[in-house]
Amino acid sequence: VQLQASGGGLVEAGGSLRLSCAVSGSTVSIDRIGWYRQAPGKQRELVASISSGGGTNYADSVQGRCTISRDNAKNAVYMELNSLKFEDTAVYFCNAVLHGLGPYTGYVYDSWGQGTQVTVSS
Repeated sequence: VQLQASGGGLVEAGGSLRLSCAVSGSTVSIDRIGWYRQAPGKQRELVASISSGGGTNYADSVQGRCTISRDNAKNAVYMELNSLKFEDTAVYFCNAVLHGLGPYTGYVYDSWGQGTQVTVSS
């Protein structure tokens, strides 16, 4: 099982970005999935997450600027972040809680994708 993230890059302040994360593998179902970020010298923090039922959770710092959604048919999650600020600069990580299927039933995995750099220029 792999989490493949994409969509980072250099963005001007005030602009927008869209991050995508796709979960590969047919032996798991996705419970909660979302995005964390880690800025230099800071701890990793939750940005946004979405449950299997569609319930969302946002960090206070992105509330009102961020929309997270998921496509269960594609095993993918998307996050749009608008009105970007310099302090949004960080490495963004996709995270998913996965439940095993078939022979892996009963197993729960906390999986991370590779980070994608987001740099907001002033």
